[in-house]
Amino acid sequence: MAEPPLISVIIPVHRVAEYLPECLDSVLGQPAPPIEVIAVDDASPDDSGQILDDRAEKDPRLRVVRLAANVGQGPARNAGLALASGEYVWFVDGDDALADGALAAIGARLSSGRPDVLLIDWVSSYPDGRTAPSPGTRLLARVPADGCTLADLPRLADLTMTSWSKLLRREFLAGLDVGFASGIHEDVLVTSASLLAARSIQAVSQVCYRYRQDRAGAAMATTSAGHLAIFDSYAQVFARLDGLPVSDAVRTAFFERAIWHYTTVLEARTADGRGLVPPRERRRYFARMHDEFTAHRPPGYHYPCLLYTSPSPRDR
Repeated sequence: MAEPPLISVIIPVHRVAEYLPECLDSVLGQPAPPIEVIAVDDASPDDSGQILDDRAEKDPRLRVVRLAANVGQGPARNAGLALASGEYVWFVDGDDALADGALAAIGARLSSGRPDVLLIDWVSSYPDGRTAPSPGTRLLARVPADGCTLADLPRLADLTMTSWSKLLRREFLAGLDVGFASGIHEDVLVTSASLLAARSIQAVSQVCYRYRQDRAGAAMATTSAGHLAIFDSYAQVFARLDGLPVSDAVRTAFFERAIWHYTTVLEARTADGRGLVPPRERRRYFARMHDEFTAHRPPGYHYPCLLYTSPSPRDR
């Protein structure tokens, strides 16, 4: 009987044929603990499906799932998760890549600690070949080797809300009863719920992921009214906080994180200088920011703390 996978790598795929071979090479081409790779072809109209089929013929660790219609990254991740059998799941985007040695470093950490959440370090990768370190490197270094909880280190809420920046124990995630939403900012609730519920959070300080910035067509590089979905995502987070016995420090950390996130999206610009939020939606967006600040400001709260400075407003 084959050894069960330690990690299920789940890759939603849509219009990423140009980058998909590099992504697959980075996952399947390095020494690794036992893994399975579930690629969800989200009705991609380009050559992504053929690329997946060709690779799956050569590597039995890769399983290709095809969706009949395009549903978006969030639901595609949910579809992959439903088929996963690994002890941990890692949601990798098809236009990104794992850094060299990532799986070995992650496998070593998981084998020794078995945390609910494993945070990883990463770099941004730009079209001109530049890279930039993640803004959370110093914060990750504060995570004790034997793990901690969010109560121990509330500012972990400042880290990127992206699903690719962490591995989650699959049974732990299933017990949270949350899933990825449709549309943009779909991973905010899953990340927040995981941090809030985790009994053990650990970190790998080694760079494990290369996040592609400024890709044409990517949601975080495209002007769209869909960015207003960020308010609905955090509304679910605040509702979850209201039902938990969390400390003032944790509640304040999430409040400040949300306001920072709202502001960052409003100020963000695409590669050609346009705002992520369309001009016709900016007044409504700002009004919603004001309402959210008023509704969720912790009692006695006066001044926001200085959160880390992101090298790009699309680091989320």
